[in-house]
Amino acid sequence: MTDAPVTEKPDYEPPKVWTWNKESGGRFASINRPIAGPTHDKELPVGKHPLQLYSLATPNGVKVTVMLEELLALGHKGAEYDAWLIRIDGNQFGSGFVAVNPNSKIPALMDRSGPEPIRVFESGSILFYLAEKFGAFLPKNAKTRAECMSWLFWQMGAAPYLGGGFGHFYAYAPTKIEYAIDRFTMEVKRQLDVLDRRLSDNEYLAGSVYTIADMAVWPWYGALSKGLLYGGGEFLSVQDYKNVQRWTDQIAKRPAVRRGRMVNRVSGDPASQLHERHDASDFETKTQDKIGEPAKT
Repeated sequence: MTDAPVTEKPDYEPPKVWTWNKESGGRFASINRPIAGPTHDKELPVGKHPLQLYSLATPNGVKVTVMLEELLALGHKGAEYDAWLIRIDGNQFGSGFVAVNPNSKIPALMDRSGPEPIRVFESGSILFYLAEKFGAFLPKNAKTRAECMSWLFWQMGAAPYLGGGFGHFYAYAPTKIEYAIDRFTMEVKRQLDVLDRRLSDNEYLAGSVYTIADMAVWPWYGALSKGLLYGGGEFLSVQDYKNVQRWTDQIAKRPAVRRGRMVNRVSGDPASQLHERHDASDFETKTQDKIGEPAKT
């Protein structure tokens, strides 16, 4: 058998060698580029605490602020942190930020608690680093620990299909491409089914204990299950994943999770936005509704 002959010329035929000679289009066209490194000199601010977080309340950013607030709720005073807002408008290409994360993505963490500063980037790496540093939310039992780490890495591998795949083509691409939307919708629904099956007989992803795996997955798939990502809830029939819904609601009730969602947030109810966080009292005194500064998007 041979493939049927192509009778119509495709709209686009890739060249032998790709060159960057036009904007990619879509929401982030003005900042997308095929090269790394800084575009301008800009030093990062440094606050009073050992942990300095440079981030934005996207799902990846929320992972880390939830973790830090959970550590503080457990009484780990060494987890006090300064959270600085890094907007995805070109600020991620400043020289100071690139020095902390050469990949120019939020979140990025500097740990200044030791004799030499330690940089940590990639959200999953930050969660693991903090869990080991403070001995929390990472099970000691070998089997449960392995389950936790498996789901953590599942999220790191799965989310690009959700955000860069489904989210981009469904919500951000300048043109709607049926093949691309169908391709990534099928994968995201499969991922939701994977989670739903796991949570059908487990309270949390690693079993009966709340871990960094839940903190990694919840900001992405929990938000998706509530229709909060890409306006795609109805399209994906998220209400059908009952176990994911239960797990999402359970985690959302945690006080540390509610606080973590507020940090570096620049959209939604002004009372839910804490652009920078330098002290626990900031949640009561420095949200956008109290300081009266308009949110920038």
